[in-house]
Amino acid sequence: MFPILPKRINVSNDNFPTIYAMQKILLFVLYPNFQLLDVAGPVAAFEAANEQAPGSYQVRLCSQQGGLVASSSGIALPTQSFGATETLAQAGSTLLTVGGHGINAASEDPVILEFLRTRAVQAERLASICSGAFLFAAAGLLDGKTVTTHWKRSNDFRRRFPGVQLEADRIYVNDGRVWSSAGITAGIDLALALIATDLGEQIARQVARQLVVYYRRPGGQSQYSALLELSGGQGRFAELLDYIRSHLDQPLSVEDLAARACMSPRHFARSFTAETGTSPARAVERLRVEAAASELENGGAVQTTARHCGFTNPETMRRAFLRLRGMPPSALRRG
Repeated sequence: MFPILPKRINVSNDNFPTIYAMQKILLFVLYPNFQLLDVAGPVAAFEAANEQAPGSYQVRLCSQQGGLVASSSGIALPTQSFGATETLAQAGSTLLTVGGHGINAASEDPVILEFLRTRAVQAERLASICSGAFLFAAAGLLDGKTVTTHWKRSNDFRRRFPGVQLEADRIYVNDGRVWSSAGITAGIDLALALIATDLGEQIARQVARQLVVYYRRPGGQSQYSALLELSGGQGRFAELLDYIRSHLDQPLSVEDLAARACMSPRHFARSFTAETGTSPARAVERLRVEAAASELENGGAVQTTARHCGFTNPETMRRAFLRLRGMPPSALRRG
């Protein structure tokens, strides 16, 4: 941690601005073909935090060689080389990795992985944005940890890193000093969560207002529609899933759904699970939770929402939310 000093701390290297007491250094690791918004979104949030609490953060971009690094969009950002960041790798720093089309090559680069291992020892926190989780995982820094990443990369992540617990359907996850977020704009949600941890909820809320973003999408919010995932857009049960989504206030038992699919309950349950990867009861629960979350976020009352979405009572809905999203329904209500 930085020492608590009443005056600013002068750094001898002229490349770096004056660092103030308790200032947190944010070191982003870039590589060719990174995703520009994975960097720009969080940086904008930390910039806004500095306007609310001057001197709270110092943002630095680094890469293996330094200089301009081109994103997948073709826009390049200036970076410092890994070697030039040694004075920034202090106990109060946060090491951040970002995603992008170049993540596969970057996660196999021994120089990048060794840099991450070295800096991780000194860093206070590790934070990944989108598929940036692949870098930390490839460096062996996520074993035994729970993380998230972009949903389109989840199967590949599980295959490559079986020792990491992946929560693919989460906006962001915090496990000890490891933070991770889903794709693209979820990096802003992660930044807001870090700001709230560092500077308090009030400043984080002010930052969200300045950025004109929702304060804050809870970490357990789904990355994408359960209906889209289950149906695959063209599966043979797509029509049935549409029916379920529009009739959530009804019982929707396996027997009811099997009859609607013109199948025996046993054959229906086996076929549905093989097609969607989940049981009929689990699918109904997921769709109910998703619909209830949307209603609550738009000001719905807990008891009314539970009835509309087919839960027998608010407690049943609460247990479903905790099981699938790791939070109670009350966390989604707008105050």
